[in-house]
Amino acid sequence: MKMNEIDVPKHLRQFMLEGARETKLGDKKGAKKQYRYGNLHIREYDDKYTVHMDKYDPRSDPIRHLVWDAPEVLIGLAGAIIGGRKVGSYLYNKNKNAKQSSILSGLIASIVIGYISYSVSKKLKPQ
Repeated sequence: MKMNEIDVPKHLRQFMLEGARETKLGDKKGAKKQYRYGNLHIREYDDKYTVHMDKYDPRSDPIRHLVWDAPEVLIGLAGAIIGGRKVGSYLYNKNKNAKQSSILSGLIASIVIGYISYSVSKKLKPQ
């Protein structure tokens, strides 16, 4: 849970802002559904809602949202691109006849390195 995230138990208050739109954007963190209303990010669970403000709405300003609200996604993508390219290039340079296996190895490495980069940066991200 983010430090600035508020839990609203459903048994105390059933609510949904008029104009809030269901969205697929954002980390669901186990929620059934999630909604956005401007910079407000609402997650719906069986027993509660969680609510927090993002600095930027990903629907209208996706780049700033990634940089300020979800940098772990950018770090994961960078790790995937850099790591996959390095592994694929290294293997290709060792054996120029193994182009397909170099590409496949680079792809697998990009998935693994990207996931590790994302996971580590998410754990290190200040809450």
